[in-house]
Amino acid sequence: MKRIISLALLALFSMNFLVACNTVKGAGKDVEKVGEKVQQSADDTGATDPR
Repeated sequence: MKRIISLALLALFSMNFLVACNTVKGAGKDVEKVGEKVQQSADDTGATDPR
Protein backbone atom coordinates (compact mmCIF):
# COMPACT_ATOMS: atom_id res chain seq x y z
CA MET A 1 0.00 0.00 0.00
CA LYS A 2 2.85 2.41 0.81
CA ARG A 3 4.39 1.72 -2.57
CA ILE A 4 1.18 2.64 -4.39
CA ILE A 5 0.86 5.88 -2.42
CA SER A 6 4.52 6.70 -3.09
CA LEU A 7 4.12 6.09 -6.82
CA ALA A 8 0.93 8.16 -6.91
CA LEU A 9 2.67 11.08 -5.18
CA LEU A 10 5.65 10.79 -7.51
CA ALA A 11 3.32 10.88 -10.53
CA LEU A 12 1.47 13.88 -9.12
CA PHE A 13 4.66 15.88 -8.53
CA SER A 14 6.02 14.88 -11.95
CA MET A 15 2.87 16.13 -13.67
CA ASN A 16 3.05 19.43 -11.78
CA PHE A 17 6.68 19.88 -12.81
CA LEU A 18 5.90 19.25 -16.48
CA VAL A 19 2.96 21.65 -16.46
CA ALA A 20 5.11 24.35 -14.86
CA CYS A 21 7.75 23.89 -17.54
CA ASN A 22 5.16 24.44 -20.26
CA THR A 23 3.91 27.55 -18.52
CA VAL A 24 7.40 29.03 -18.21
CA LYS A 25 8.21 28.10 -21.79
CA GLY A 26 5.01 29.82 -23.01
CA ALA A 27 5.76 32.91 -20.95
CA GLY A 28 9.25 33.02 -22.42
CA LYS A 29 7.82 32.93 -25.94
CA ASP A 30 5.44 35.78 -25.09
CA VAL A 31 8.27 37.91 -23.71
CA GLU A 32 10.34 37.15 -26.80
CA LYS A 33 7.51 38.31 -29.08
CA VAL A 34 7.16 41.56 -27.13
CA GLY A 35 10.90 42.14 -27.42
CA GLU A 36 10.76 41.59 -31.16
CA LYS A 37 7.93 44.13 -31.48
CA VAL A 38 9.85 46.70 -29.44
CA GLN A 39 12.94 46.15 -31.57
CA GLN A 40 10.89 46.46 -34.76
CA SER A 41 9.32 49.71 -33.53
CA ALA A 42 12.74 51.10 -32.67
CA ASP A 43 14.02 50.19 -36.12
CA ASP A 44 10.99 51.82 -37.75
CA THR A 45 11.55 55.11 -35.91
CA GLY A 46 15.28 55.15 -36.64
CA ALA A 47 16.13 55.09 -32.94
CA THR A 48 18.84 52.51 -33.56
CA ASP A 49 20.37 54.32 -36.54
CA PRO A 50 24.09 54.80 -35.76
CA ARG A 51 24.29 58.14 -37.64
